[in-house]
Amino acid sequence: MTKYFIPITALFTLFFCTNVNGQKAKKKNNKPNIVYILADDMGYFELGCYGGKVIETPNLDRLAKEGMVFSNHYCGSNICAPSRVALMTGKHTGHTWIRDNKELPFEGNEPIRSSDVTVAEVLKEAGYTTGAFGKWGLGYPGSEGSPNKQGFDQFYGYNCQRHAHHYYSNYMRQNDDSVTLYGNLKPPFKEYSADVISAKALEFIGKNKNKPFFLYFASTLPHNPYDQPDDTILDYYTKKTGMPKGDPTSEAYSVPKYASMTARLDKEVGDLMAKLKALNLLENTLIIFTSDNGTALRPNEDEYLKTGGDLHGRKSEMYEGGIKSPMIAYWKGKIVAGSKSPLISAAWDFLPTVAELVNVKAPNDIDGISMLPTLLGKPKTQKEHDYLYWERNQTQGIRKGDMKAVISYDKETRKQSIEIYDLVKDPYEKNDLAATLPQLKNEFLELAKTARIESDLFPLIKKTKKAKKIKDEENM
Repeated sequence: MTKYFIPITALFTLFFCTNVNGQKAKKKNNKPNIVYILADDMGYFELGCYGGKVIETPNLDRLAKEGMVFSNHYCGSNICAPSRVALMTGKHTGHTWIRDNKELPFEGNEPIRSSDVTVAEVLKEAGYTTGAFGKWGLGYPGSEGSPNKQGFDQFYGYNCQRHAHHYYSNYMRQNDDSVTLYGNLKPPFKEYSADVISAKALEFIGKNKNKPFFLYFASTLPHNPYDQPDDTILDYYTKKTGMPKGDPTSEAYSVPKYASMTARLDKEVGDLMAKLKALNLLENTLIIFTSDNGTALRPNEDEYLKTGGDLHGRKSEMYEGGIKSPMIAYWKGKIVAGSKSPLISAAWDFLPTVAELVNVKAPNDIDGISMLPTLLGKPKTQKEHDYLYWERNQTQGIRKGDMKAVISYDKETRKQSIEIYDLVKDPYEKNDLAATLPQLKNEFLELAKTARIESDLFPLIKKTKKAKKIKDEENM
């Protein structure tokens, strides 16, 4: 196992290293490269630049210092697949085909439709080379939802989300083909998949340095299982926290293992930045970093690291801890260094943002709004959302201005309940105002009906036998 933990004082060199020969690649690309880095299950307060106190993330902190930090950015959903489809299609989950993690009996997930227009297809129209590396989760190999049929020239990683739960898998997917990882055919396993995927992403940058490219780097870190190479980065956090690391190759959670997984992701970001710097591409590249949903660590696990801070809820829940995400945007010379934005935005805004950036018309039926004016320091011209909407598993979330509603339905009786929070005065969603704001309550309940399209694949209310009986009685 390669050991790569670097002293903290040397980590910043990952941003500013130059070509060892002092040579710089000739610029042949006038269009900006676009890099979108998606963490897997990262909490809002996990990074140092968002208030994290334990896990050291110097590369991402530097990215924030040299770029823009968003304080009101949201994930596409509170769980993996629907979050990623919102990112790819520019639609919220009231309008997407995928609204939950729908597993299939074989490798892969329910595919998005061939009619869906993705970010990659928009950028292909503008002449970009496109590559996706990491976790896909939007269609089984060879299906209409496979990356190669959704605008990506190259894919390497996990097509299936369940497959991504194995950091020492004996194979990866390269496009729709299976590629053997011979170092993992028998123990001791030698090839940690996150390292392999990162290397392939760096290779993609090198091969496409002279033409505009879109790199979608969907890391599997810090998602469980918490098996972790027994290297110096894990030992560092074992010593720093004073907590036992446990078996580094087991799936069991420990504070040092989780911390080292996030630190490893930070190191991957540093490697990526260093590659762009060495190839003289950094000044012509827009980089966005965010997460697919909130932290998966439950409060009892999160007492020390506080990845979700005091936010209410965690992954799979419609509260802020499940859907609010850190977001950093970097573009040297274009985005003002050290800037902050309170813009209320979501993952589905990425597609219209890049469409405007590359001067390609976005699809008409999307929910996203371009954030380009904010990124370029022109907030007065920024259009804003009337509301943000999420739905999953008989629960809806709506943010309208400073106010947010969480609406849920009993699976058996279909009884509806609603909570309303003022996110400015009550960011941790402790004081439910629904009983005191009847007019706003009615507005939210009306939005809950009109902000979505009924889906046979994922109905909001499943018609159980008991619910059907109640409905029959109501119609009598």
